[in-house]
Formats: sequence, C-alpha cells, structure tokens
Amino acid sequence: MADEILLTQEGYDKLEAERDELVSVRRKEVSERLKEAISYGDLSENAEYDAAKNEQAELEERIHKLETMMRNARIIKDEEMTGDQVNVGLQVEVKDEDTGEMMEFIIVGSTEADPFAEPAKIANDSLVGQHLLGKKIGETVEIIVPDGTLHYTIEAIKKKD
Repeated sequence: MADEILLTQEGYDKLEAERDELVSVRRKEVSERLKEAISYGDLSENAEYDAAKNEQAELEERIHKLETMMRNARIIKDEEMTGDQVNVGLQVEVKDEDTGEMMEFIIVGSTEADPFAEPAKIANDSLVGQHLLGKKIGETVEIIVPDGTLHYTIEAIKKKD
C-alpha cells in the first residue's frame, strides 16, 4: 500500500482541480491531436503521431499520479490544528537564534511544499519541518542541515492567514 500523504484542504482541492482539468480538457485536446495525426496516413514515419502518443502517455501518467495521491491523502482537519503545538496546516513564526532574523513558515504535506511562497511552505517531512512538528511556543530546536546547524526558537503558532 502506498504511503499516506498529508494535505491541507487547500492542497487537496488543488490536486483535484488539476486532475479535473487534465481529464476534462487536456485529454480531449490530446485526443484531437492524435486523430489529426492519424489522418496524415503512414504512422511509421509520422512525427506528429509519435509526439501525440508521447503526450498522451505523459498525460495519463500524471492523471494516475494525481488520483493515487488523492486516494492516499489524509486531509488535516481544522480541529486538528489547535495552535498549541506545531502541526501540518499551521503557520509558525521562528527566530533564528544565530542571526536574530524572524521567519515564518507554513507546515504542509510534501506535495504542497513551496519554499519560495510568502510565507514559505515547508514540507512536514523536510529536516526543518520534522524538527518543528510537535514543538510549542518558547521551545528552541537545533536542526543539523547540510550548511551547518540552525537554532530556531518558536515565537508564535497560528492558523495560516
């Protein structure tokens, strides 16, 4: 059995929307391109046909992947996000004890991670995410990363804006 995938409701909705778009719109577009390529005749030397078949295979693979992720998803419910400790779906404000810099993260499932978002969405199974999970306001965590050691103190935990 595949591993459980933690998702916020927002993350699940995005997966569902992408799957719906691929199934209802892109599948028809690729099918039309395939029909057009077949109409050109001789399939043995038909580059358009080969390209359309490859596109169709990639599309079906992505649809299958999305459906598998959705089947294995566990949606983090609002009542699970009490805010008394760091959990998936919550926004965490930390202070870097080495630089004094304040940072905000939203802890999400790995499929939703986006380190360039504002605030950064970090995966629950990343090094930083793993060390922050379950911690409470005022606790300091030491995280050994490839660039050295981080020392973060949790300043605030809240439901994301």
